[in-house]
Amino acid sequence: MTLLLEDSARLSASEDVLQDIRSPGCNLAIWKRSVPLGCEQVRDEMDRDIRFSAPLAELAQLLRAELSNAQVPASDKTEALIGDVAMLARLYCSAMDISAVELRLEIVTTDSCRKFHADYVNARLITTYAGTGTQWLSNDDAERVRQGLEPGTINTLSAGDVGLFKGKLATETPAIHRSPPISGTGEKRLLLVLNPPESR
Repeated sequence: MTLLLEDSARLSASEDVLQDIRSPGCNLAIWKRSVPLGCEQVRDEMDRDIRFSAPLAELAQLLRAELSNAQVPASDKTEALIGDVAMLARLYCSAMDISAVELRLEIVTTDSCRKFHADYVNARLITTYAGTGTQWLSNDDAERVRQGLEPGTINTLSAGDVGLFKGKLATETPAIHRSPPISGTGEKRLLLVLNPPESR
C-alpha cells in the first residue's frame, strides 16, 4: 500500500512506489525498507569515495573492482552490498527509462550539502547504508525556507530507506532536501547516490 504523505510525496514498503516518480504530481517517492546487513563493515573498510558512470549491465562488475581498489576485501557482506546497489540501479533505470547511471558511493563525515536545496537533474536516487538518512521538506515547509523562514518540520529518512527525489529539470516544484548535519558528532555515513549519466 502506498501512503500519500502530502500532495507530492509517496511512501510505501513496496519498491513499486519508485515508479510513482513518473507521475506529474509526485516529486518524492520513498521505499521504506531495512538496511542490508554488513553495510557498516563496508563503510569502515572503504578508504576513499567511489564514483563512475556505467551501463546497467556493467555496474556490478565495475563496483566490485572499485570496492577492491578502495581496500574493501571480497566477502559475503561486500557481495550483498554490490547486489543491493545493482538492484537499486535496475529500479532507478526502470523508473527513469534509462539504461546507464552515474554512481557515487561516498563516506560522509561533514555537513556536505547542509543547505536545503533541489538537485539539477530529472530525478536522483539516494539511500544511506549507514548513519543518518537524508532530510527532506514538505512543499509547505519548502515554501517557508524560500521565504527565509525556518521549516516547521524536518523529515528524515531512516538508514536503508530509498528516496527518489525529483529535480529542477523535471518540475517547478522539485523535492527539497539536505544532508543531515553531523559535523562534530563523529558520525560516519555511507551514502549511495544514483544520477542519470553525465549529470551535474
